[in-house]
Amino acid sequence: MSQDYSTQPPVTSILKTAASDRHQNWRLLKDKIAEYCVTFGGLSIILAVVLIFFYLLYVVFPLLLPAHAKAVNRYAVTEQQMGNTVFLAMEEQNEIAVRFTDTGKAVFFGVADGDVIATDSLNIPEQARITSFAHGGFDTGVVAYGLSDGRALIAKHAYKQTYAGGKRLITPSLSYPLGKDPVQVDNSGQSLTKIAVSIGDKNSVLLAKTADNRVVLSSFSKKSSLFDDDATLERQESMLETGGNDVDYMLVDKEQHNVYLANRQGALAVYDIADNKQPVLKFKLNTLDQGLEITSMVFLNGDLSLLIGDSHGVLTQWTIVRNEQNHYSVQKLRSFKVSESAIVAISPEQRRKGMLVADAAGNIGIYNTTAERELIKENVPGGRPLAITLSPRANAMLIQSEDGKISYWTIDNPHPEVSFASLWQKVWYESYPKPDYIWQSSSASNDFEPKMSLVPLVFGTIKASFYAMLVAIPLALFGAIYTGYFMAPQIRQYVKPGIEIMGALPTVILGFLAGLWLAPFIEMHLSGIFTLLILVPAGVMIFAYVWQYVPPNIRHKLPEGWDCLILAPVIILCGWLAITLSPGIDALCFDGDLRTWLNSRFGIGYDQRNTLVVGLAMGFAVIPMIFSIAEDAIFSVPKHLTTGSLALGATPWQTMIKVVLLTASPGIFSAIMIGFGRAVGETMIVLMATGNTPVMDLSIFQGLRTLSANIAVEMPESEVNSTHYRVLFLSALVLFMFTFIVNTLAEVVRQNLRQKYSSL
Repeated sequence: MSQDYSTQPPVTSILKTAASDRHQNWRLLKDKIAEYCVTFGGLSIILAVVLIFFYLLYVVFPLLLPAHAKAVNRYAVTEQQMGNTVFLAMEEQNEIAVRFTDTGKAVFFGVADGDVIATDSLNIPEQARITSFAHGGFDTGVVAYGLSDGRALIAKHAYKQTYAGGKRLITPSLSYPLGKDPVQVDNSGQSLTKIAVSIGDKNSVLLAKTADNRVVLSSFSKKSSLFDDDATLERQESMLETGGNDVDYMLVDKEQHNVYLANRQGALAVYDIADNKQPVLKFKLNTLDQGLEITSMVFLNGDLSLLIGDSHGVLTQWTIVRNEQNHYSVQKLRSFKVSESAIVAISPEQRRKGMLVADAAGNIGIYNTTAERELIKENVPGGRPLAITLSPRANAMLIQSEDGKISYWTIDNPHPEVSFASLWQKVWYESYPKPDYIWQSSSASNDFEPKMSLVPLVFGTIKASFYAMLVAIPLALFGAIYTGYFMAPQIRQYVKPGIEIMGALPTVILGFLAGLWLAPFIEMHLSGIFTLLILVPAGVMIFAYVWQYVPPNIRHKLPEGWDCLILAPVIILCGWLAITLSPGIDALCFDGDLRTWLNSRFGIGYDQRNTLVVGLAMGFAVIPMIFSIAEDAIFSVPKHLTTGSLALGATPWQTMIKVVLLTASPGIFSAIMIGFGRAVGETMIVLMATGNTPVMDLSIFQGLRTLSANIAVEMPESEVNSTHYRVLFLSALVLFMFTFIVNTLAEVVRQNLRQKYSSL
């Protein structure tokens, strides 16, 4: 009996009910919500990365801004009837300045308007006249007047700050470090035609050229008794064996170790006065070419370098350096072409390695020795500058010109030490034997020359990452290949999570163990570590060779994919044997100690916390990440590809090499690059396991410092918005850009690999 199907409802109408419609709509809604959430999350991550980049750029950008100076006011020299200006100086707040005159007067006046605040007369004896003048450094406030009777008067200007009613009041004053009366410099009473001074807490030095062309060195030491609060001065006089006619410029450094004498023709002599009773001539050289003359000579901040200006507008820096053979010499570090006119005045900065320079044509310039660049170049009206000074903070300057007026300028020059050369090229720093890449960013002294080369940090980052990847890539990839393709599933379900959970270990713990346990262990068993690299592979190969001769009935009892169970004891035994044999290998081959043998034979030093330690420790930290991603890529290769290859007669190893690895190559490459990114950004392991020394040495036995570790160490101690602070952000930007570029290139390569092998 036939059934009439025309009267039956369609299948779709049977399945399509109100409940199924609601379920389908709810499912589509969840899919849309998930789609929007994933899209929002992805865009948020991209936005966060972009914002991080622009924030780093925002902090770094002020380093790129040029310095500039602005003329604020110009006014007549105050109290001109008190004499001509021989020295200008200003206090830290840029409110009060002082000019010392050739008549022994000190005139304090307002920096902004030139109004007289106070005047003072130094205690110059009536029967004596002023024959010379010198200052003991812009940062000391000390001035010295040489007199016609062989004596000298030393004064010091200072400024006291008080607050009354919430308003700051600065009061200038004069003091006399060696007493209010002049001190005897030359016993014969000859007129002092040139003078130099260095005042210390206990010892002071006065150097003078007399009218009869002698150079006299007078040393003063303060002595106090237990029963008398007043200190007495003990004086020691000695002579420098030099022709007095050859001395036009004299300087004494603040440590009172060296005296510098020069004449106009450029001949420079350096004397050691550590023993002030017997000064010793250390160096004698010529600093200028024929036909040039020295027109100005002062110390750079710190008194380690001389700044010499000549008649052709060239400024040169000279310093005493020690070479690798411990021989000292005076070397010219660098020179600046200021103008075509003679340099008439130099005012060094008091807290940085910069200086204000003026030439005879009224041009002024501000330069920095470390950055080796000209920062500001301006022309001051009024003709030839007679006196110039920078404020202690180097944010203002005063220039007195020959027309009898003083120009007041403000300066915006917050980051003079930074230039492309100082960050990325070799710089010849003071007291260093040659130009070099150095990172040494801070010190407790204002005399310190900041050394902010990023090259040692980039070198350390690449070096640490290279050795970490050298350890991690072979172990992680070979482990992933075996686990994902050869290992039995019953073992894989324990091995893979076990290795992945290693990635959860805090890196600070790994760094702690590497610094306190691994580093001393490697130092004690260094030869055993290298023996381990030979003995373990050799032991595995020998065992594999022997295993093939084991009777088949025994070999076949071991299921396929369980080989690691019998190989693990072999590896452990070989490792134990290598470490145990370490002392014997040292005694037999390396005269008892491999470290000492390397140093004596090849000059290779050994630091306990070195690149070898960080390579092993950081490699251990990177292995889980590379292993997990690579193993997933290998395990996810479609089974029909491997079975088809095997069915066509290929061996398992041929299938692995020709099919599995090629198909999984995008994932494997991604695993390597992600691991590399982890190694580049690693901080705590490098910080604790390398000694954190920013040196550039290819030796695996020397320490290093990476960009990330440097930021972690120095960011807490850096002053916000300082040059040091911004350079640390610059190093973070360099690290950001480096990882961005590497990851971008890696993604391009990965996509090409995916496209190339997608047809397999």
